[in-house]
Amino acid sequence: MTVKEALEKKLNGKSLSEAENGEVYQALLAFTKEKLAEAPRIAGDRKLYYVSAEFLIGKLLSNNLINLGLFDQVRAALEEAGKSLSEIEDCEPEPSLGNGGLGRLAACYLDSAATLDLPADGVGLLYHFGLFRQSFWEHKQYEKPDAWLSPDCWAEKTDVSFTVPFPGGAVKSVMYDLAVSGYEGGTNRLHLFDLETVDESLVKDGINFDKKDIARNLTLFLYPDDSDDAGRLLRVYQQYFMVSNAAQLMIKELSAKGYALRDLHKHAVVQINDTHPSMIIPELIRLMQKDGIHMDEAVSIVSQTCAYTNHTILAEALEKWPLHYLEQAVPDLVPIIKELDARVRRKFPDQEELHIIDKHNLVHMANMDIHYGFSVNGVAALHTDILKEAELKAFAQAYPEKFNNKTNGVTFRRWLMHCNPELAEFVTEKIGDGWKHNADELEKLLEFKDDPAALEALLTIKARKKAQLCGYMKERAGVELDPESIFDIQVKRLHEYKRQQMNALYIIWKYKQIKAGHKPARKLTLLFGAKAAPAYIIAKDIIHLILCLSDLIAKDPEVSPWLEVRMVENYNVTWAEKLIPACDVSEQISLASKEASGTGNMKFMLNGAVTLGTEDGANVEIHELVGDENICIFGKSSEEVIELYKEGEGRYSPAAFYPEDPEIEELLDFIISPTMMRLGDPENLGRLYKDMSRKDWFMALLDVKEYIQAKEALLASYEDRQAWAKKMLVNIAKAGFFSSDRAIAQYDQDVWHLR
Repeated sequence: MTVKEALEKKLNGKSLSEAENGEVYQALLAFTKEKLAEAPRIAGDRKLYYVSAEFLIGKLLSNNLINLGLFDQVRAALEEAGKSLSEIEDCEPEPSLGNGGLGRLAACYLDSAATLDLPADGVGLLYHFGLFRQSFWEHKQYEKPDAWLSPDCWAEKTDVSFTVPFPGGAVKSVMYDLAVSGYEGGTNRLHLFDLETVDESLVKDGINFDKKDIARNLTLFLYPDDSDDAGRLLRVYQQYFMVSNAAQLMIKELSAKGYALRDLHKHAVVQINDTHPSMIIPELIRLMQKDGIHMDEAVSIVSQTCAYTNHTILAEALEKWPLHYLEQAVPDLVPIIKELDARVRRKFPDQEELHIIDKHNLVHMANMDIHYGFSVNGVAALHTDILKEAELKAFAQAYPEKFNNKTNGVTFRRWLMHCNPELAEFVTEKIGDGWKHNADELEKLLEFKDDPAALEALLTIKARKKAQLCGYMKERAGVELDPESIFDIQVKRLHEYKRQQMNALYIIWKYKQIKAGHKPARKLTLLFGAKAAPAYIIAKDIIHLILCLSDLIAKDPEVSPWLEVRMVENYNVTWAEKLIPACDVSEQISLASKEASGTGNMKFMLNGAVTLGTEDGANVEIHELVGDENICIFGKSSEEVIELYKEGEGRYSPAAFYPEDPEIEELLDFIISPTMMRLGDPENLGRLYKDMSRKDWFMALLDVKEYIQAKEALLASYEDRQAWAKKMLVNIAKAGFFSSDRAIAQYDQDVWHLR
């Protein structure tokens, strides 16, 4: 049966050409689910459980069709019927199961594990409303539920359920499964646990709800507002619900294979993705003790089962829960955690920084992961070095054998074959299709770095992707972009360390330059996409500043022909798939030492963008791979930044130096100028101005002048189109190292030992 016949059968005999797009999507969904069910389930004697609070999987239709080898057939059948696969995919709601790089990485890793035929399932929560759906009004961010679940979505209810003990009474879970397809291979699963008694009607106003009604609210939102005790306690309940289900699932599957619980470490491995799943350590110990295994043996087994990935050195993300929260939410785990801490204290009596429970009765989740896991990895070479030499130095000295680096990676199937098929076809035409299985083969493209025809073809592809983005922006946002302009893009979580505020200062500088008569050689379009956490006030103020600048420039006939600033609403994977292939300049401008790795930098590189960035995270490795001439690096080094932090406010104080620098003072003062105050909210702008001029914790003012200079030089180099195309080609050719297939193969070889 042909694809066309199979789809029309699911349309009850209606032809593809007659069916509405929504009907065709439903037929494709059912068709693809059937094909996934026919694919072999990956199995093995030893299995990975990748436990993560986030899995930012994005839309799944095209990704699954590519992995199943059906993409071209389906696309051809639809085109023959006058349909567009991309338009059909617009009918698919995007699963709202993540926020940024942490969740997108988890999704990439599941894809690669399946591609490499490794038995590896993800375990997380089924958030009904995700993070939130972002909307803009009066130049401000507003949040509302991001409902994506429906009876016919990819997540399918199973008959697996577990009881999770809470102080106010046990709750019951229900497990949903999503098939995770490997490229031309078998399937694993993403297990998402929901609460049997969850009640969506609790959400009344925006994303507000009763945070104390745990039995009804537990799986409503990812990262509920934690600005009060109720919100912080809810996060503890969420994390315990996730890990208890994960632990019980592991034990259930171990038993089904006929293995004894005390052999868990021989047949299972847990990857703790950041500190959110840390309580799986005491929970596994609790369940083992319940089964009659002595504490000493349980600790030994769990310590050989769990591995920990550190994704950041930011204190806010290295979770520390007050002990009284745990006593209230997970009292059964508290005696175990206290015993684990006592064992650490006996081993390291005089090293308080190694203790799990500190003198303020805060429980350090990362400390527990390191002591009672067998592997600790950073996610880029620089990040791992900082962990070993600074942030976790005492731990690295205590356990040097545990520490290792696993530089992040991305799936080339989604981030090239799916979102940029034109470039994928160009690559295959030039070097064959071996790169789809072995990304290192992209290096063969270097043979064409001096080939004018190949370079011209790359420019043509980029122009086409920019035109496609322009069409998407017009359709979705009612905005007409200039495809001939330079597309400078910064899309990522809104956080001060990522320094969107520094980019905003550049916009002010550029605006003033144009007003003074200094017109650029070509129009510049700056595109942003970012969500600010609901309780992160300064992040929301930065969004407000960017939206005000966007409006100011759009309404200025003197400036708008040369400069445009836009922020896409509700940035997500779908937007990323449009923005990344169209990008010319990739903004990776975090304060050196603060970005653990980044994965957006890799996706942009793969699609031929040129990185403008600091020597931070994986930018360091990108720089080493492509060379000085194919990247634009600026800013203070990580060593210099770390020294400034060591010396405290006495060394870096913006209030002490910015009034002495008229250029910086002019940029900063513009934020609260009459021009801006007429457009924006004085409270938001004033608060941001005060924070940047007095605190500037992530040192935007320290690097801003060098940033402006570097950016201007990079933009000027864009005008030599052949030279720019050569930069593009070298970046694509050197992107192979950043394949998530490589990362997963290294995890398996060094940590998991699944095969």
